Amino acid sequence: MTVERALVACLCAAWCGSCRDFRAPFDELAAQFADQADFRWVDIEDHADRLGDLDVENFPTLLIAVGDTVRFLGPVAPQSGAVARLIRGGLEGEAGEDADATTAPHDLAARIRALA
Repeated sequence: MTVERALVACLCAAWCGSCRDFRAPFDELAAQFADQADFRWVDIEDHADRLGDLDVENFPTLLIAVGDTVRFLGPVAPQSGAVARLIRGGLEGEAGEDADATTAPHDLAARIRALA
């Protein structure tokens, strides 16, 4: 049985200053966790037609998924140390049941993977 790599995606918008400020730290986190997960930077407005009915209210929003299971989906403070702990917990299966994760479209991770 092949286990699909974990996915960490930052859902953002080009107009969001916090997202722009978080881009470099997110890229550093991608390098730090490169052996454990695939990372995607996703402008949800550029890909609205492919992401479907995705209601992101706060930016940046982070998605952590393993296979088709969303372990975390929610807004994050753009601070690399806190996000690194969240990613580590999500990859280890320790991320709490986030309310947004339970209502995420069932194929959201697959949709994001298909953008690459």
